[in-house]
Amino acid sequence: MRALKARHLFHASLLLSVLALGACGFHLRESAALPASMQHVHITVNGGGDLPRMLTRALRDAGVSVEDNSGPGVAELRVPVAAFSTDTLSAGGYVRITEYAVRYQVQFNVTDASGRTLLPDQRINMSREYSYDAANSVGNASQVEEIQRSLNDDMVQAILFRLQAAGKHQLAVPAAAASTH
Repeated sequence: MRALKARHLFHASLLLSVLALGACGFHLRESAALPASMQHVHITVNGGGDLPRMLTRALRDAGVSVEDNSGPGVAELRVPVAAFSTDTLSAGGYVRITEYAVRYQVQFNVTDASGRTLLPDQRINMSREYSYDAANSVGNASQVEEIQRSLNDDMVQAILFRLQAAGKHQLAVPAAAASTH
């Protein structure tokens, strides 16, 4: 009898949790619905880091075939700038730096499979702040690495959102921007 009550209580709490998540507006993240002209994409990223790998994985998850080489029928996603920088935010006593900001700037543009500009030059800037502990310099390096990993995740999502918006709204591209590529 006691096990039956426990099972009913478990099921009721599970059902209540599911209803609460639905009521608060929580939805699982779906893969991006990219334009049809981007079913085959070649990615060019200046600089290394995790962005090319993470972007490739996200595009593949969205059903896009990421090609090793550019060519006819292959859209181009170019990322000429993907750069991290660190800025000092505040200093404590005896001019010891206590807070930093890690900034991430990415610029990109996209031409579709027929060579037309789908997205002209875009710039996305993101940043995260953190406190510096002079007594724990090892922890600070790992903290910066984790912040950079988080910024890369967010940057990939921001790029995909812009690509998805371009597909939904067929953003108007000025004639001068369309003729430069």
